[in-house]
Order: sequence, then structure tokens, then C-alpha cells
Amino acid sequence: MSSTNSQPVVVIGAPLDLGAGRRGVDMGPSAIRYAGLERRLEQMGLQVEDWGNVQTPVVEATSLSDEHARFLPEVMAICEQVARLVHKALDQGAFPLVLGGDHSIALGSLGALASVNGPGGVLYVDAHGDLNLPETSPTGNVHGMVLSAALGLAGSGFESKEWPLPMVQASRIVVVGARSFDEPERQLVRELGVKVYTMSDIDRLGLEQVMGRALDDVSGTGFVHVSFDMDAVDPEAAPGVGTPIRGGLSYREAHLALELVAESGLAGSLDIVEVNPILDRENATAKLAVELVASALGARIL
Repeated sequence: MSSTNSQPVVVIGAPLDLGAGRRGVDMGPSAIRYAGLERRLEQMGLQVEDWGNVQTPVVEATSLSDEHARFLPEVMAICEQVARLVHKALDQGAFPLVLGGDHSIALGSLGALASVNGPGGVLYVDAHGDLNLPETSPTGNVHGMVLSAALGLAGSGFESKEWPLPMVQASRIVVVGARSFDEPERQLVRELGVKVYTMSDIDRLGLEQVMGRALDDVSGTGFVHVSFDMDAVDPEAAPGVGTPIRGGLSYREAHLALELVAESGLAGSLDIVEVNPILDRENATAKLAVELVASALGARIL
């Protein structure tokens, strides 16, 4: 990543679970902080500024207006708060680190980046494609629509004065670690030419080769953002996620992926999302999230 010891890291918490199907990821930012995030980054010589959390409603106090895009107005309002803070961090020359919350918060990060730099690229490390549309989604959960919304394909409900659409270039979306796609998502991948490296690709080619290709694919003008969903990691290493699927990245593969990102120097911002402490074991997933952020920001064994 492009963060250096002279570039402060700004931490922005987005305790949102309205975009997900299971409760609990709203506690993710607190769990990651409790696992020692600031201390770990300061040990690396990084200057850390924690700007706290954006304000989020709770589902029990929120009425549902559309089953096809559940709680979309509320999710949008939260993502707009995230976008404003990420924009402020970029204006100050800082590295934005956004803690989720469910993956829909990535719209705030990508929106701010696009408003400053124009459409860019995103390395999307996730077990899922997140390319559903409101009319094709089997659940109506907005966290499964992030990339289609970022492309401007998910309808007017995702439009905002805080960002342009599209936020990203389809040719520079790269999904790594995927192992679960709905059929409409598969069709969209083929139509748009979105690059996807599945776990089968990683098994066949090896992670280093996959990441080399992915980083080549995502590079270009505007920006490069990394959005890391903890469900990309196998549940053995990351049990505390909302949608666990067996057969994910191993502990070491997850670290290597982000070490390679750091070595590339391409990325100027990072989300880490979907830590669910309710489903976790002794905060293991949040602790791993801290370690992975450190790898993404340049931590090395020697």
C-alpha cells in the first residue's frame, strides 16, 4: 500500500448491519479496536488518528420500505457519512481505513474515492460476488449489491450527491477468493468482463500468481482501493463472520495476499468488513483482522 510512516492512517468506524441478513456485524468496529488495532499500527511506526464511528440506526427502530433492497435509504445515509469522512481524510493526505460493519459500507469508501479521483479500481477480496441487483437478489440484502451499485447498475436508489456513478471501471474490478455466486451474478460477470479469481484458481495457480495477475488487472488511473471481507478467509481461521463458507483462504494465504498488495504500493485505502463478534470465538476474527490490516500496511516478519 501507499501508506508510509509519514502518512497518517485515519480509522473510520461504520457499525452497520442493516445491509446484512444476520445481526452482529455492527459490533465489528469495536471488536477490531478492542483487539489492539491502534497499538499494532503504532508499533509499526505509523501515526494513527481514530475518528470514531459514524452514526447508525438499529434495525428494531427502523421500518422496512422495500424487500428488494432492504433498508436502502438508511444504508445510503450511513454510506454518505462514511464518504464525507473518507473525503476529509484524502484531503488531509491520510490513508483511510474503514472498519465495518457489513460490506455495504464499501459504497461510502468507493464513492469518496471516485468523487476525488474519478472512477478507479477495486481489489475485492470476498467469498461472494456482491453483484446482485435489487430485482435479482435472493435476499434483498444490500451488502450483496455493492459492486453492481458501484457500477451504476443497481438503480436510482444508489444515486447520491456525495459520489458520481459509476464509481469504478468494470475492467478494473477484481474479485479474489470467490466461492459463491448466484446465477444472475455469473451472467453479469460474463457480460461486463469483471475479473474473478475463485478459490479453484488459487488452488491451481497458487496465490502469488493469482495476486500478481489481480494487481495488474486492478492498476490504472484514478485510485486503487482494497475491500477485504473477512468471509474470504476459511471459517477455521475466521469463524466470526456473517456468511461463513468453507474452503476459503487459509490464515497464511490471507496474509500473503495483503503482503503482496503492500509490496505493490498500489492501494491508497482499505476496508475491512463483516467481523461478527456474536459468532466469533474469543475475538479471534477481530484479532486476525488487526493482523491483516498490519500486513496490508507493510508489516513484515523481518
